[in-house]
Amino acid sequence: MSLQQILTGQIQKAVNELFAISIEKVEFQATRKEFEGDITMVVFPLVKLLKGNPVEIGTKIGTYLVEQVAEVEKFNVVAGFLNIVISDAFYINYFNGIKSNETFGFVNPNTEEKAVMVEYSSPNTNKPLHLGHIRNNLLGYSVAEILKASGKKVYKTQIINDRGIHICKSMLAWQKFGNGQTPETTGLKGDKLVGNFYVEFDKAYKSEINELIAQGKTEEEAKKQAPLMLEAQEMLRKWEAGDEEVVTLWKTMNQWVYDGFAVTYKNLGVDFDSYYYESNTYLLGKDVVEEGLAKGVFFKKPDGSVWIDLTAEGLDEKLVLRSDGTSVYMTQDIGTAIQRVKDFPDVGGMVYTVGNEQDYHFKVLFLILKKLGFDWAQHLFHLSYGMVELPSGRMKSREGTVVDADDLMHEMTTTAQAISEELGKLDGYTAEEKAVLYKTIGLGALKYYMLKVDPKKTMMFNPEESVDFNGNTGPFIQYTYARIQSILRKADFEYKTVVVETIDLHEKEKELIKQIQLFPEVIQQAAENHSPALVANYTYDLVKEFNSFYQNVSILGEDEVAKKIFRVQLSYLVGNTIKNAFSLLGIQVPERM
Repeated sequence: MSLQQILTGQIQKAVNELFAISIEKVEFQATRKEFEGDITMVVFPLVKLLKGNPVEIGTKIGTYLVEQVAEVEKFNVVAGFLNIVISDAFYINYFNGIKSNETFGFVNPNTEEKAVMVEYSSPNTNKPLHLGHIRNNLLGYSVAEILKASGKKVYKTQIINDRGIHICKSMLAWQKFGNGQTPETTGLKGDKLVGNFYVEFDKAYKSEINELIAQGKTEEEAKKQAPLMLEAQEMLRKWEAGDEEVVTLWKTMNQWVYDGFAVTYKNLGVDFDSYYYESNTYLLGKDVVEEGLAKGVFFKKPDGSVWIDLTAEGLDEKLVLRSDGTSVYMTQDIGTAIQRVKDFPDVGGMVYTVGNEQDYHFKVLFLILKKLGFDWAQHLFHLSYGMVELPSGRMKSREGTVVDADDLMHEMTTTAQAISEELGKLDGYTAEEKAVLYKTIGLGALKYYMLKVDPKKTMMFNPEESVDFNGNTGPFIQYTYARIQSILRKADFEYKTVVVETIDLHEKEKELIKQIQLFPEVIQQAAENHSPALVANYTYDLVKEFNSFYQNVSILGEDEVAKKIFRVQLSYLVGNTIKNAFSLLGIQVPERM
């Protein structure tokens, strides 16, 4: 049981016995540095209820706690704040209860509860994954891992946008300009090869537009009449009609892309439990619209198109079926959500990792699914995130100015190598060990830099800044973990099985245990808020606390055996907590650095 849980129960009891009133919540905060105390109860919320002076109320509760609660040693009251001093014995007992728990903070999945499906990545098959996809993948993967650690059963999924005019553009450009190129003949990853033809299409298309404008057409007319666009539209019609030649080319080029994506996902360290393809889902949802019409959820306009009126909810009217009977994205998303629950009957909620430009779309989608009467629709969440920008500005796929995910990961590894060599940290490593470590540091830097920022915020990505070995960075935390492993290797005595029960705690030891104690609650808060940033910044705070402990307290040089063993055990637990926290961010930690 955590300190807050113990104190909450005892304070509730105190208020009941002293004032004959029951309270449900007790508010705590960290004690300010200038006052003595380990935890502070905020008295102000009780003042109105107990009709008294905050200092008097705090003093009465504090006196009760000292007399009745073994863990409370003394207290002081400052205005409406009750600062509580906790005994060393409590911290030592708490520490001994968790020190051997390899998965401290993690909760085993509750089999009685419904599962959560987390969707992320969801790329188009006409170009490689880029910097924006990296933020998406890292957020989705990390949120899935955090939800798992909080006690949820989780399925990771994605829906691949493998059909439509943009896919036909790459296919058509390959037919016209490709000369039979394949990933094997060019030595390019399949996603890169296909992406190159998407860029080729755009160049040729723009050239045709300019020619038509020179002939007197308006820009709008030129865009519609350009021969390449007309051919791409014809190719899409053939695909939808099942034309054998077009479908064969579509399958071939898509497979090139999937093979390329698989390499990127593996290098990035993300995975999926299931895949959905828009080519299979684009017709889903039409039958649901018919059912919704019958129930009065949707209405039909004179032209035959079907809509939903959400003006009462502060939104607008939304089209769900065109007048010609074809579906829109909303229809497909409705159908896909329902299909997922059919495929995974234990799913009771979903998280969609999609950029914030789709905020309105998901408000409408979730509202429609609620109106259709699905109970799981109460547990849908849009993990909305801001765009990633570079010092050079925004990226554009069609113009080929995108930062490629594979190139960025390679650049991060190279940057990690350059900085590590400059610092001279890796003497005695083999070339192979160095290569593995550079990748671990480079990817750790990338992931941490991306995930320490609140998902909702637009962020500026600076590769060199992210690989700094000082400050709030992945490499700084990895280096601290490696330092701890070095301490453990040098500890030439048995420390794991020994139980130390009676020592006077150094202030830095107590602060470190207090920080570790927060970890289970941080995981729950991160799960509730779908925010890896809470885990990332908690880990940084833990590492800062350890480095302060390391600089102020002798560990292996301590003369008193019990204290030496306790400090090594404490270092071990800090290292394990760093490792577990970083696993939730998809980051590896090196044993040496």
